[in-house]
Amino acid sequence: MARKNKEKDMNFTGHLSELRNRLVVTAIFFVVCFIASYVFVEDIYNFFGSHIDFKLAIIGVGEVFWVYFTIAGIVALAATIPLLAFQLWAFIKPGLTPKERRASLAYIPAIFLLFVAGLVAGYIVFINLILPFLLSLNSGTFIEVFSVEKYFKFVFRIMLPFAIIFEIPVISMFLTSIGILSPGFMRKIRKYAYFILIIISTMVTPPDFFLPIIVSIPFFLLYEISVHLSAIVYKKRESKHQEFMES
Repeated sequence: MARKNKEKDMNFTGHLSELRNRLVVTAIFFVVCFIASYVFVEDIYNFFGSHIDFKLAIIGVGEVFWVYFTIAGIVALAATIPLLAFQLWAFIKPGLTPKERRASLAYIPAIFLLFVAGLVAGYIVFINLILPFLLSLNSGTFIEVFSVEKYFKFVFRIMLPFAIIFEIPVISMFLTSIGILSPGFMRKIRKYAYFILIIISTMVTPPDFFLPIIVSIPFFLLYEISVHLSAIVYKKRESKHQEFMES
């Protein structure tokens, strides 16, 4: 009995060591991507600045560094996501069947593409909806001075939630494929999910009645797409299980 417990402890320690090594490799890759992003950070900053027709002011000495640092960090995060997903897949691969390995491996590029698509969608919503609304509040009474730090904090506060929520379809498909989630459960909690999505929309938009509703619409569509994709994966999983039982 003591020998079995010792073997279990050794296996657990080995798994933790493997996970640590994979995370260290991912962290090193993130640092390399961060350095590479920081080299071109001024070009990335100029891209953001090209979509606004006003100048950004510097109030504090460290504002420019903070903005450059954050931009490089977000770009590095997006570039690291495929490797992080692959490392996690390789860690759980021994516990998956060959079919599950092939199916789950296909999710890695989808995770990256959806994250980038979420960042782009969030930026488009900010530039075309939220920023014009905020500028329209000033009818010439106030002098408009936009701080670099506060402006980009607001931009990133919009973009990052979009990037995370855009991952819902692939997460729902993966959880359904391993039997943790089902389309029936997603339909059952739909009203609660919608409520949470509305709260998120309210948090990332200014205090207005219409903007949270407008921003919530793509979130709702993403959830319904997730339910549909979950149903497809669930049917395939059930049919394979049925074929296995009959054989």
